[in-house]
Amino acid sequence: MRVCLLTPAPDHPLLAATAELLTPRHRVETLDPGTDPCAVDPAALADVYLSKARTPRGLALARRLEAHGAPVLNSAAATELCQDRTAMADLALRAGLPFVATTTAARLGHLVEDDSLVAPVVIKSRHSRRHDLVARVDDAARLRSLAAEWRDEPVVVQQFTPNDGWDHKLWVIGDEVFAEFRRSELAAPAAERTRPLPVRDLPADWLDMVRRVGEVFALDVYGVDLLEVAGAPLIVDINAFPGVRGQRGAPEALADLALRTAAGRHRPRTLAPARSVAGSPVGPWSP
Repeated sequence: MRVCLLTPAPDHPLLAATAELLTPRHRVETLDPGTDPCAVDPAALADVYLSKARTPRGLALARRLEAHGAPVLNSAAATELCQDRTAMADLALRAGLPFVATTTAARLGHLVEDDSLVAPVVIKSRHSRRHDLVARVDDAARLRSLAAEWRDEPVVVQQFTPNDGWDHKLWVIGDEVFAEFRRSELAAPAAERTRPLPVRDLPADWLDMVRRVGEVFALDVYGVDLLEVAGAPLIVDINAFPGVRGQRGAPEALADLALRTAAGRHRPRTLAPARSVAGSPVGPWSP
């Protein structure tokens, strides 16, 4: 099989370990997400593409590969959907998932001009990307401080949910679930950054809900960030193809998913035809 990593960082620990597992019997290649989509040769496609491409050029490249019939994990549409926190929250809530209530502001400066904001809140860039804005705001002074740097940034606002400062990080690769506690970036620093979270200790309904996320968002490799509120899970973020660092068995699960997809035994999930949600294209899921 020919497995292609669509990524600018093939040395990422998860991808590198997966490639090492595959290379004794299979060919593993790397395709730079900056490649011109028009340069795709439909006669020389890999059997499966593992996509950690999130830039506009990378997503366009993934779309071109899909248009030529190549299986891509995850699809460009599903990846792009998870970059828009407004569309993410809207779809999750419409699907009945326990997602934190989210409102949107066209620019952070509007929040400074509107004195109706009730703190504490969490303010995030609407569009998820490296080095985006994620901050807790407890008062007007903090809001003005953020606005000095991010005034024109489109943002989402989520009411702050009191918690113990530890996020439940759950990752799904195909049929396998992995988990750990990770110190929230909004919490006070702690001596430990991570703590073990055995999947067997998670309630069955939590696992069912996390798998439901993959169905709703048409994701095959994804992460879900949860808070525990009165014993129930509350989703605060969903990520397409996260790092899944340090999880025993994750490279094996990804290698298995890649080979099953390449052999036609697994069909990548895809989003149904898009419709407008809060100005962003999303649609119901289809298996």
